[in-house]
Amino acid sequence: MNNLATKAKITWCPGCPNSAILVAFRQAISELVETEKLKFENIVISAGIGCHGKITDYVNVNSFTSLHGRALPVMTGIKCANPKLTVVGFSGDGDSFAEGIGHLVHTARRNSDIKVFLHANQVFALTTGQTTPLSPKGYRSKSTPFGSIEEPFTPLPMLLESGATFLARTYAEDIAGTKKAMIAAITHKGFSFVEIIQPCITFFDTREYFKDRIYSIPENFPVQDKKTVLEFLTAPNEKTPVGIFYNVEKPTFEEQLWS
Repeated sequence: MNNLATKAKITWCPGCPNSAILVAFRQAISELVETEKLKFENIVISAGIGCHGKITDYVNVNSFTSLHGRALPVMTGIKCANPKLTVVGFSGDGDSFAEGIGHLVHTARRNSDIKVFLHANQVFALTTGQTTPLSPKGYRSKSTPFGSIEEPFTPLPMLLESGATFLARTYAEDIAGTKKAMIAAITHKGFSFVEIIQPCITFFDTREYFKDRIYSIPENFPVQDKKTVLEFLTAPNEKTPVGIFYNVEKPTFEEQLWS
């Protein structure tokens, strides 16, 4: 854990759940290295632009910070150039589902062997709280002062239909649960996507909303049955399930590229 820290000052808002994501990731990497499932020198992380992007400054591994929404093509290039690397990306919901949505769905379609951890706070927090494609309908912000009239995306069903082979959702302040999902995603062979609910405590504080709504799906959830998973993720639900929803093995983009 100490080897993963850097000298960079953490400048997220005090109490921001991004710090919990950072802790979970450092713990996940430490465990994978200690159990020899991962080589420290083979880890590469990338990020886009947004509050989430600061994480590349706080983890002492090889890293690349991309343009807004462009982390995934960079990650794909890194993985294609050296398939031995473990390539992990961090993204915000504005970064992935606004500027970067084309890259996101096509990277999932290809089943590139890269891992994407979404910091989902439903706002453009770095630019002080404008609406994103995940903001709820009616959300009032500087860009939608009378309330958003647009329906939000639902990330996991979209990525399931796009071709992702690993899907999970966690709550940022559940560090143990986030670490568990991260380890499963990193060790999965194929495109992994983890939606991390990360309330923005400054511009859109949803902690109270999620407090009594988060619940874990059972261990025996049918993670290989795509039809059942899609029906579950799209069914009306007043609560918010977390856990690993989908996990299947298919040939990766890189395997087919170099075969």
